[in-house]
Amino acid sequence: MKRKLDQNDRPATVPESDEPSKAPVSEENISFADFGLDPRLLQAVAKQNYEKPTLVQRKAIPLGLAGQDVICKAKTGSGKTAAYVLPLLASILKKKQSSSAPSTSALVLVPTRELADQVFKSIEQFSAFCAKDLQTVKLTDKLSDAVQRSLLSNSPDIVISTPARAWNNVNSSALSLENLKFLVLDEADLILSYGYTEDMDNLSRSIPKGVQTVMMSATLSSEVDALKSIFYREPTLLDLEEPEADGEGITHYVTKCGEDEKFLMAYVIFKLQLIKGKCIIFVADIDRSYRLKLFFEQFGIRSCILNSELPVNSRIHVVEEFNLNVYDIIIASDEKSEMLNVDAEDDDEDGEGGKVGAETEKDADGKRPSKKRKTAKRDSEYGVSRGIDFKNVATVINFDLPTTASSYTHRIGRTARAGKNGMALSFVIPESLYRKHMPTTVKTAENDERVLAKIIRQQKKKGKEVKDYNFNKEQVEAFRYRMNDALRAVTKVAVREARTRELRQELLKSEKLKRYFEENPNELSHVRHDGELRTARSQPHLKHVPEYLLPKEGKKGLTSEEIGFVPMRKKGDRRQKKGKKSFRAGSRKGDPLKTFKARRKTK
Repeated sequence: MKRKLDQNDRPATVPESDEPSKAPVSEENISFADFGLDPRLLQAVAKQNYEKPTLVQRKAIPLGLAGQDVICKAKTGSGKTAAYVLPLLASILKKKQSSSAPSTSALVLVPTRELADQVFKSIEQFSAFCAKDLQTVKLTDKLSDAVQRSLLSNSPDIVISTPARAWNNVNSSALSLENLKFLVLDEADLILSYGYTEDMDNLSRSIPKGVQTVMMSATLSSEVDALKSIFYREPTLLDLEEPEADGEGITHYVTKCGEDEKFLMAYVIFKLQLIKGKCIIFVADIDRSYRLKLFFEQFGIRSCILNSELPVNSRIHVVEEFNLNVYDIIIASDEKSEMLNVDAEDDDEDGEGGKVGAETEKDADGKRPSKKRKTAKRDSEYGVSRGIDFKNVATVINFDLPTTASSYTHRIGRTARAGKNGMALSFVIPESLYRKHMPTTVKTAENDERVLAKIIRQQKKKGKEVKDYNFNKEQVEAFRYRMNDALRAVTKVAVREARTRELRQELLKSEKLKRYFEENPNELSHVRHDGELRTARSQPHLKHVPEYLLPKEGKKGLTSEEIGFVPMRKKGDRRQKKGKKSFRAGSRKGDPLKTFKARRKTK
């Protein structure tokens, strides 16, 4: 057999091995097995039906396994949690092969309790087949110092905590960081903005040098730069942008309307089911969330509330049930601006003084001092627009527009995850209509037009268009009188009572029944969070939509857009049945005495 000749007419060299050389695997076709992970971790990955690693996982996992420091920016829903959990678990399992002495090897810092719970469950899932070799402790539950000290006494391998709780335990010597090898800062840009600056400075002095640090964030902000200067030496920066396929992503809509028209539009959209799928509605504050829930109840629209005032167990359960399709609508209060001053007292939304409880004594001038209404202390570790993994969200509605364009990005990041489509609808108050309807006004709406301009510029840079949400105002106007009836029933007193009643109910579910549900997990499905709060003035007739209010074209006559809408029901399917007219005192038509006409006898 003749040997091949090279370009110089000399025999080409033959490789020593008879096996043909393997072609390098392209990055897009790489699998989790190619990372060289522990077989038990690969088994857990397969159990969760992970097919191929995402972009952030392909880039971050090899760096984490190599022991490098990483700063990673990637959008929400891109798989950042698995990108640091898998290298973390792999390094701990490798360490345990050579040393069996118990010590805390990894510290995961998160800004909110909800995110801590999510990370804890993710670690449980990935360590399902090596659980006996790993111990993980979450320090964000409302546990006493004695209980926390007991949990940390066995030196767990992984500790998940907010910075405040972590430093409290380090300062009390309950948590030892002497043997720490792995530090994770998840949603790093929020850690400092949530008021943890002093805690992070204290922790940085307690963490030994040479610790491998991984920082995950959705944005590269000044807070990230500040943390970088504290913890990092020469990190590898990953600024990742996931490419979107044609037709995928979020469709942005905006509608300019009056303050009371927000409620009108929300009523029409949800009562007539103009939007399909699960929805998150963002409002500005806690009172606003209860006002909207009570408004929806007038029309038989079920929803549940998520805010910082509710117990952490209730909040976690609400998110879990939403992900299991038990609820379709969550009304979430985005209180980031309020979180920095959680101990401040609340002013009344409509300017009414706090005449709650016993009367106050008069001062020297004989005037009664004003007394502000005190509310339950809000959870400074609460966050809903970032980090929490809401699944299969079809629509995000900004009932109250956020105060910044970056907050808008984080809110709408709850939808269009994992390559699915989504829709974002924002209500904007023009400056000319601000404070024209005082019962429904909110202070943050004053800058809506300026924030909208920033949002439009931001989305334009990404190649996205913010479209007008077109609807037939004349047809929607026919529903206004029913909207006004419902709003009049949702008084300030009704909101206050509903807020107190809901908090009392959720505290009962969260604390007293916690042990019972641990022993009887099947009973937990009967605890719902979207029950009616009931206003003092009940109007059952508002739950039905008369056919005469609908346009001749049906529901499609209310809007010219076809995205996210369901078809009209068949003709003749009338939900409101005809019945006898009820008697109403004082009515000429219903009162037989006022409609009776005597006739003279004719001879």
